[in-house]
Amino acid sequence: MELPKAIAPALVSRVKILSNLKIDEHRIPQDGQFAVSVEGKEVDLRIAISPVTWGEQVIIRLLDKTGVSMDIEKMGITGRALRSITAGIERPNGMILTSGPTGSGKSTTLYALIQKIKSEEINIVTLEDPVEYKMAGINQIQVNVDAGLTFASGLRSILRQDPDVVMVGEIRDSETASLAVQAALTGHLVFSTLHTNSAAGILPRLLDMGIEPFLLASTLNVVIGQRLVRRVTEKRELYKSSDIETKGINGIIGDILPQTDADVAKVSEDLGYPGLPVRSDEYYMLAKGINTKETPGGYKGRAGLYETIDVDEDIQKLIVSRATSAEIMRLAREKGTITMRQDGMLKVLSGITTMSEVNRVASDLT
Repeated sequence: MELPKAIAPALVSRVKILSNLKIDEHRIPQDGQFAVSVEGKEVDLRIAISPVTWGEQVIIRLLDKTGVSMDIEKMGITGRALRSITAGIERPNGMILTSGPTGSGKSTTLYALIQKIKSEEINIVTLEDPVEYKMAGINQIQVNVDAGLTFASGLRSILRQDPDVVMVGEIRDSETASLAVQAALTGHLVFSTLHTNSAAGILPRLLDMGIEPFLLASTLNVVIGQRLVRRVTEKRELYKSSDIETKGINGIIGDILPQTDADVAKVSEDLGYPGLPVRSDEYYMLAKGINTKETPGGYKGRAGLYETIDVDEDIQKLIVSRATSAEIMRLAREKGTITMRQDGMLKVLSGITTMSEVNRVASDLT
């Protein structure tokens, strides 16, 4: 649909009114939200408005709560990553951090982890901006900067409420980072997110925020990196991979695929992807969805690509010596960490997504 430029101010004003924003403010960015009902489903809209040269830009993020699974296994966390995360959240204290760009599903992952440990016996308090999913049995606090309720001030007050588990929506500054680390040191299990490119990137990022290396080493349980890819729809067809695709798969996961038929069951179970093929230099059978009006491009729904790093004694030594993220990732891979790019290729072989999707979101990763 093409609309005349003349209606742009009226359209922006209407969005501002629905979002409870100031319609006469055109000089600074504003954030808001509202909900609409579509075919009986409640859909939340997150609004970000900012001034641009020729007027104002409106970005709307859609959040369909009905289509989101809060089961970490169904989200695409399997095998070694699932075992690492499960061990991390079963500990009574420490930090579990997720990282990735905006819109990569970090908050949803945290909700799924909280859902897994939720119990009437523990006090779980969250501090969010905004509260995306309302969960029964959880004390959720909405950040309100105008009223003085920031992540840092809110976290201070939360710690006086004797929580067992604390979720901080995002670590944005050194004060919040310091308070989160202190909370983990004093017997709390802390969940939070950071904007970094990979799981290993979390560690230097926190050091940049002024957190002492020895504090990080003693509080971090597990760090998670993630991206989102589109899922191949159920209406699909199989095809033989091209020479370039075969070389790409072998270059990324050839060394971790089953090398003989006898290895298939053990390797598949270890990696969490049933029925993986034996490594081949000829071709692999891949899936692509059928393009229809209901499934544009042959995709429907989304899945996550994940990498996790267990912060064990060896990783702790690297943190204390202020090692780079590349050095930390190199050691983690030697210990069996599956990278996001590798996880993506395993999902390609399992028919969950396509190579073009993995390359779209993870081509810059090792």
